[in-house]
Amino acid sequence: MKKSLFAVAALTALAGTAQAQSSVSVYGILDAGYIGANQKGTNTSISTNSQTSAIGQSAESTSRLGFKGNEDIGGGLSAFFTVEVGLTPTGGAVTTASTWNNRQSFVGLKKNGIGQFAIGTQYTPVFNAASATSPGQLNNLVGDVIYATNVLTGPANTAAGTGPYGTNAAPNNGTGANNDSFTSRTNSTLSVKTDTFAGFSASAVMVMNNNNTTQTANTVGGQTNNNGWGLSADYTWQKLYVTAGYQALKNSTPGTAALPAPNLWNSATGDVNVQDNQAIAGATYDFGILKAYAQWVSRKATDVKDTSYYAKRTAQQIGVRSYITPTIEAFGSVGTGRVTGYGQSVPTANFTGYQLGSNYYLSKRTNLYAIFGSSQTSSVSAVAGTSGSGASVNNYAVGVRHTF
Repeated sequence: MKKSLFAVAALTALAGTAQAQSSVSVYGILDAGYIGANQKGTNTSISTNSQTSAIGQSAESTSRLGFKGNEDIGGGLSAFFTVEVGLTPTGGAVTTASTWNNRQSFVGLKKNGIGQFAIGTQYTPVFNAASATSPGQLNNLVGDVIYATNVLTGPANTAAGTGPYGTNAAPNNGTGANNDSFTSRTNSTLSVKTDTFAGFSASAVMVMNNNNTTQTANTVGGQTNNNGWGLSADYTWQKLYVTAGYQALKNSTPGTAALPAPNLWNSATGDVNVQDNQAIAGATYDFGILKAYAQWVSRKATDVKDTSYYAKRTAQQIGVRSYITPTIEAFGSVGTGRVTGYGQSVPTANFTGYQLGSNYYLSKRTNLYAIFGSSQTSSVSAVAGTSGSGASVNNYAVGVRHTF
C-alpha cells in the first residue's frame, strides 16, 4: 500500500514537472479605424479619378489571433509550434473563409547552441529581412516602396499603377501571402535557422508541393508544382544591424488557354510556368535619439517557356523612426523604384513613394495612430500593359491598435 501511494505521488510530481516545463500562450492584434484614399490614373486620353472612404481595419498592423507553444524536452532540446490566423474586425461573421486565413502554422524542434528547424506555413527569408529593417514596420498603406501594398484594394491586374510589379498591389487587406515586392509566406515549407554566433546568424527554407499527372485523354494534365528555396543571413554589431535574403520560387500550373498578355503572375486560365526570383538587403543603425533604416529589394518573374516575357521590379528606401516623447512615436520613409513589365521591348516606369506616421501610446498595449502615404508612377506602358498609363495615389488612416 505504501509503495502504491509512493508511486502515485511520484507520478503526480512528474506530471506536475512536465506541465511546468510546457507552456502555451495566446497573442494577437486588433487594428481598426478610418481609412481613406484618392487615386488618379491616366491611360492614353482617358483620366480616372476615384476617392475611397471607409471604416476599415489593419492599416497599421494586420489583425490576427495566434497561439504559441513550447515544451522543454531536456538536454537543451525543446519543441515549439505556432498557429496564427488573420482577423477582419470590421468584416462579416468569424466563420467565413474570408475572415479566417492561415497566416502561420508550423511545428519544430530547437537545440540550444545549434539552432532549430520547423515545418509548415511560414514567413519567407526575404519577408523576415524586410520586417527587421522597415521604418514603417510593414504597415498596409501606400507609400512604402519595399512592402508595396494597399489596404483598400485587392490585387488588380489592369488598373493603372496597381498591376503586378507596379506600385500599389495589395495582399488582400494585408492578410495575403504576396505583394508587389516579394512573397511573404509559403506553404509546405521546411525552415532551418542557426543560433547567433559572434553576431552572425543564418537561415534557409525549402518549399515543395508537387503533383505531376499524365493523362492520355485530350484534357488538362502535366505538372502542378510549387517549389523553391531561400537563404538569408544577418549580423549585429553594437548598434548596427545588417541583413540580406534571397529566394527563388517556381510555379507550374497546366492550363487550357494561352497565357493572357497582361497577367504574367497567377493566371486564372493560362498554362503558367513562372520562375520568381526575389532579393533584399537592409540595415538599421540606432543613434539613440532616432533609428535610421535603409532597404533595397528586387523581384523578377520570368516565363520559363519564353524568357523574354517577364516582369521586373526594383526599389530602394530610407527612413527614420523615433520617440518624440515617452508616449509619442513618429516615423517617415521615402523611396524610389523602377518597374519593367512583360518583355524587353517595353519601356520602364519610374515610381516614388513616401510615408509619414505617428503613434500615441495610451498604454503598453494600446495606441492611437495616424499615417499618410503617397505614391506616383510615371506615364509609360510598363505599368498596365497599355500605352501612356500613369498613376498617383494618396492613402491615409487614423485608428486604434491593441496588442495582446
